[in-house]
Amino acid sequence: MNIRSLYIDRLFNEYSYNLELCDRLTFLHSPNGYGKSTLMGLLNSALRGDVGHIADVPFQRMDIGFEDDTAMIIENDEGDLLVQMQKNELESPMTPEEMAEIRNVTYIPPERLVVRRKDGHLVSAIEVYGHELMERIRYARDHTELVPQPREGRREMNDGELEFWAKDLKAKLDFIGDAGFEPEIPPGMRFPPSRYELTTRREEYVELIHSIAEFVERDYGLAESIVVFRDIVNEIFINKTIMVSENGKMGIQMDNGTALQITRLSSGERQILIMFYILLFHAQPGSLVILDEPEISLHVSWQQRLGDFFMDICRVRDLQMIVATHSPQVIHDKWDLARELVPEDA
Repeated sequence: MNIRSLYIDRLFNEYSYNLELCDRLTFLHSPNGYGKSTLMGLLNSALRGDVGHIADVPFQRMDIGFEDDTAMIIENDEGDLLVQMQKNELESPMTPEEMAEIRNVTYIPPERLVVRRKDGHLVSAIEVYGHELMERIRYARDHTELVPQPREGRREMNDGELEFWAKDLKAKLDFIGDAGFEPEIPPGMRFPPSRYELTTRREEYVELIHSIAEFVERDYGLAESIVVFRDIVNEIFINKTIMVSENGKMGIQMDNGTALQITRLSSGERQILIMFYILLFHAQPGSLVILDEPEISLHVSWQQRLGDFFMDICRVRDLQMIVATHSPQVIHDKWDLARELVPEDA
């Protein structure tokens, strides 16, 4: 459920804003000091049910309007919060747990080169994400066995339907294979089967097709993330290529053949890796992503390319993104998607 509008009254006891958001991608810009990052932090906290953070920010009221004509309304009386959900002009109180169930949200802050562990220590984000990706790939490659599927509830298919389904699954298997892992097809069988094989060994192939369908559903999302992440990064990087080894370790290779660890990348290159890693591996399909200051450490030519990549990821993953930026180069040729944070009484 996408967010359609965002209203806040007397942020810092000074500014009131009323924003209409775009369906997929919205660029939010304003001069320094107008509370852009604070507003994004409030939106993130509201969708996580983090009432403690919300209560610490001075404002009087915030309305988050959704595309189904409902609205989350937060009234702030000097830290004493009243949170309600409005539908058909009726309002009902909300708990923090209910707030967090409205919409999944991923927040990418400006300070993203480090992450805080559970013990409170700050560690390099690129090392954390590199290890995380390695573990996910290793797990997928260690679990390529096909799992027999229950027969209950299956729709009966004729040979033509099964053949078409098998060919569609084979295309997806090829894509998953490009990410470095594929299932173990039983000896003596091939996939996709021919119409003759479907006819003569129908029961065996029906079971194989259903097992492969489960494998595709299990691993396609990870494979898609790996392939898209690799393609985007390699399109942006100059004289370097991101590599994923057999054991899932991420590394960099220069065009001259020199191998580099990802920790040797420049600040801007690390920003690219981190932003697109979070977008592709952490943001759940159908969720909201709030990205603050994507331009940090990036050359102008890289900034100008971000919008197209953001649009592609929004489309592929069914995401809604709000990108808060100071840089006109990030917005580039997409000013129809830009919204300026202008106080109502300005």
